[in-house]
This record gives sequence, C-alpha cells and structure tokens, in this order.
Amino acid sequence: MVTMVSKFVYYLHLSRRTGHYSVQNRAKNAPGKPPYHRCNSQDSLDELAMDDYWTEVENITLSGEGDAEPQEEVQLKVPDEGEQEEAWLTEAGLATLFDESASDPEDMMGLLSTLTRTQAAAVEKRVEKLQQTLRKRNKQHQVPDVRDIFKLPGTPESKEDEAKSPERSENRKKDITTDGQAMGLGNRAGPAEQSVSEPETDINLEVSFSDQALSYKEGSKGSSEALTDADDKLPNFKLSRDKTGLTKVGDLSPQDMKKVHRLVLIEMTALFDTAGIDLKTHKAVKLKVKESGLFGVPLAALLEQDQRRQSGTRVPIILQRLISHIEDEGLDTEGLLRIPGAAIRVKAVCVELEGKFYEGLFPWESLKQHDAASLLKLFIRELPHPLLTVEYLSAFIAVLKLPTKKQQLQALNLLVLLLPESSRDTLKALMEFFQRVIDHKEQNKMTLNNVAVVMAPNIFMFKGFRNKISEQQEFSLATETANIVRLLIRYQNLLWTIPKFIMNQVRKQNTENQKKMSKDRAMMKLLKKMAYEREKHEKPLSEVDSSSQGFIRVQAPQFSKVSMAVQLTEELQASDVLSRFLSQDSSVSVKREDLCLYEIGGNIQERCLDEETYMKDLLELNPSAEWFIKCIQR
Repeated sequence: MVTMVSKFVYYLHLSRRTGHYSVQNRAKNAPGKPPYHRCNSQDSLDELAMDDYWTEVENITLSGEGDAEPQEEVQLKVPDEGEQEEAWLTEAGLATLFDESASDPEDMMGLLSTLTRTQAAAVEKRVEKLQQTLRKRNKQHQVPDVRDIFKLPGTPESKEDEAKSPERSENRKKDITTDGQAMGLGNRAGPAEQSVSEPETDINLEVSFSDQALSYKEGSKGSSEALTDADDKLPNFKLSRDKTGLTKVGDLSPQDMKKVHRLVLIEMTALFDTAGIDLKTHKAVKLKVKESGLFGVPLAALLEQDQRRQSGTRVPIILQRLISHIEDEGLDTEGLLRIPGAAIRVKAVCVELEGKFYEGLFPWESLKQHDAASLLKLFIRELPHPLLTVEYLSAFIAVLKLPTKKQQLQALNLLVLLLPESSRDTLKALMEFFQRVIDHKEQNKMTLNNVAVVMAPNIFMFKGFRNKISEQQEFSLATETANIVRLLIRYQNLLWTIPKFIMNQVRKQNTENQKKMSKDRAMMKLLKKMAYEREKHEKPLSEVDSSSQGFIRVQAPQFSKVSMAVQLTEELQASDVLSRFLSQDSSVSVKREDLCLYEIGGNIQERCLDEETYMKDLLELNPSAEWFIKCIQR
C-alpha cells in the first residue's frame, strides 16, 4: 500500500549521482487543453491556476541544483509493528505505560489526570495496539490494562465486564471510525480566495478541538455530510477574545512548552482519530550531511552556527538577509517569487555566498531580485530534511481530509505547535514574508493562490522519494499541497497560538505536581524558608498580600524602579501596567514593544502576557502568581 507521505512525492525522482530532479509526464500538454492565461479571479485552484505549480517544478528540474555537491538522499523508515505506538507514547510522556523505568510515574499520572475523553481514548487506543503487538511477540513484561489506567477510583471492573471488553472495544472503534476518503479533498478544486464580505467565524479555544469534532460528528449522523459551498471558501476566522489573555508560541518557559508539546500531540491524534483518519508516521534514516555552510545544512546545525555569531538568533541569518534584500529591492516587482532567476547565475551566486557571506564580503548590491528569490527557494529545498519534518509531513497533508475548514485549521494549529522550534520559527518568518508579498498583489500580480502554488513544491519537495503514482493522484496531491500552503499563509496569525484548553491542562498539571511536592515535608520547609528570605529582601511588610487589599505588586528588577503597587480594577489590562511603569521610570531606554509583563509562579512556570490580558481575571485563575516586567527574550 502506498503511504500518504510517499504518495505526494510522485513527481520527482532524484539521481543519487547527479542530484537532478526528473518530473513525471503529466497532462499539462495533453490535447484539448486550452492555452494558459493567468487567472486574475483566483476563484479556485483549478488546472489553469495550478499551471504555476508545474512551471515551478520544471524550473526546479532545469536549475540542476546539487551538481557541484550531490547530497545523500533521504531514506524513510516505516516503523515496525508496535514501534509507532511505543514512539508515540514516549513522545507523549507516557513511556511508563510500557516501560516502568522510562520516566516519572507521578508526572505521567499528573498528565493523565488532565486529559479529556477524546484525548484519553487516543491514549487508550495506542496502549491497546501495543498490548496486542506485545502479546504477539510473547513479551514477558506486562503492559497495564487500559481500563486500569482510566477507570475511576473505587470502581473495580468485574470479570463479566472483562469478558465483554473486547466487544466494547470493537464497538467503540466502530463509533469513532468514518470513511476518511469520503471526507478528503483529493479530487476537489481548491477553495476560493477570501472575500471581503465573508462573515467572521470564531475559533473556540476553550474546548478541546477533538471534543468539538466529536460533537460535530454526532450532530451530523444520519445526514450525508459533504463540504458545502461555504466550506469551499476561506472564512474570516478569528480567535474569540479571552480575558486571561491569548498565549503565543514563545510566551512560555521551556518546562511548560514541554508539557504543551505532549498535550498537543495527544490532542492532534485524538482529532484525527475522531475523523477516522489513521496517521502513519515516518522517521528519516540517519544520513551524512554538511555540518557547516549555508545551503544543505540541517536547520538546527545552521542556527547553532548562527547563534555563535549572533546570540538569540531564531531564524537562519542567510534567510533573513535574502528576505530583507528582496524587500529592499521593492515588493511591487511583477512575478516576484514566480519568475525564476537565471539558473547558471544563481548557482554561481550560491557558491559565492558560501565563501563570502559570514565574512561580510558578499556584494549584495549586485544581486538581482529574482535571483535572490530563487536562492530563497533553493535554501528551503536544499534542507537535508523537509521544513515541515519527515515525522509530521503526512499529517500536514492529511489535514485536508478533515470535514470542515474549522477542523482543518485546528489541526494545522496543533501541527505547527508540534514542529521543532527551529522549523516553527523559520516557517513563521517565511509565512510573514509571503503575506507581505501578497499585500502588494495589485502591483506584483502575486495573489494568495499564486504564492501558494509557486511555494508548495519548494516546501513539500525534498530529495530521496521515488514512488510512482497515477496522474490522477499526482494532480490531486499537487493541489492539496498548494492548499496547505494557502492555509498556512492566510491564517498564520491564528496558527502560532496555544489554545486555552491546552493552557488550562498545563495549569492543572502544574497544580497536581505541586500537590505531590507538598507531601514532602522537607521540601515544604525549604520552600517556606526560601519564601521567607525572598519576602524579607524584596518586600516590606506593608506590601505582603497586597492583592487581597485590591493591589498587585509588580516587580522590575532589571530597572531602576524595582517595584510598584498597582490598584486592581475590572478594566485593568497588562498594557495599562506597562504604560504606568514607563511613565514612572523615565530612565528606561528599552522600547515599549521589547517589554512584557510576566506571570510567574503559581500554576504556571513563566508566561509573557498578551497586552489585552485583564489582570483581575488572570489573578482569579492564578492567585499565587507574581508579576514581573522584563525585556522579551527574542
């Protein structure tokens, strides 16, 4: 059976010797096809609108990249039976379920205690599969029964119930399984450009996405569900405002982001399970890659190299420089990103950049804009592993099988959060740049659709895949990848947001962990001593428990005004606290946008607050928090 990841790479075969791409014959030149005219209406990603995609594939082929230094091709490893479940449980922080020595069981129980019913069902399904595999292998170690993991205290299961459990399990699977293909967008034309008159649609971040999907599914039983005309549009989705503030990627501490990753993995899997979509993950076999340079270097290694030169770098410096050069030349240039640079010249510039970039000797004034755009695309394609990662690439493509645009957007939100930090930050920089190009569409003729179809093969193509599939699958998957890029660009302001229900689960997990810690008397004595010492040095007695008197104490140890008392009102927002601080401390030389009010302690490790956060509401959610003004760690 051809897997989803391997199917979309139908159109390229890489010669290990030359590094050339070869494109399968396609129906582009088939008889009877009308001559190509650029479609200004952009109503859908139909065959004409997709012509830019096939032209881009041809440009990639003709560019002959990799001639000078061919790279070893990426080989995919399909997990053995049971291996995928073990890897999933390990990544979700639940390795103790099959290996008692793997992690802290108390930490695992804290995680399990926060799960919703659909999330718990996703875990249960993986444990059941692993149990079956281990039984087949006659393994000696015991995997806990899923009923023991999730049953409520004081409700032991009877032998009669035990006998019925296989039947129950089978019925449950039937309940959550649907025909994924029927929901897919494989043979549909792409959705239309956003209409100005499209009504706004709220995205609910307070209820688990998988629970929302289950409610949608149960509400639509008995009806022939299909994507309506309205679903073929790109709705004007917006996030409903939350008084405790939105949380973006980068706002949390690494400790809490680790919890977010585990919860998001479980939630993403539960969402696809609810739709009956079986995700198969892949792992890239380790290969020899360049350890230094600019092009063809692993993203993490390139960033580590850049951070030695410029501390805090989150996006490769070469990519930042290419983007700024393209913008300096003007975004009104017609065909920007679509019209390729001269292949021979681009190859020569690539070699020159490798030798002169870090020394500051490269002559940027001589670099033509279309050549710079071609270099940007080359940089993405030459990454040894895809920007969206081998592990999650199939899941990104499977997003379009979900039945509604809202669910597709929710799945993309979760997948973006699952990406490694280096991929996520680089992807965000690219999406922001693409949007700035689209903002000049009246002049450069590059609409959302145009940019998406040109960039899709650059983001989704990478070396090493060799599967041949039918022309129908070829055209279908080409359109799907373009649609995914459309969604990433169009909804980028939503996709890098951590849903509130995930944040609530993190807070609950932290609270559970703190309860367990409080049982250790020695730890409690130490914490009390530390708290006493801190209060003695940092707070006059008159300032203790100020929140109970209608004030909060805001500390700013980095600045001359070390702390200040702020009166709580119903309307007090984080932005008001920052404004008051800046008005009282004229010595602050930091720009307002580089400052953030942080929530620290209580049920969160550290969180940079959205400026529209209502302080009284947040204090009710986390009454033990302390408040600090600090420079944002970018």
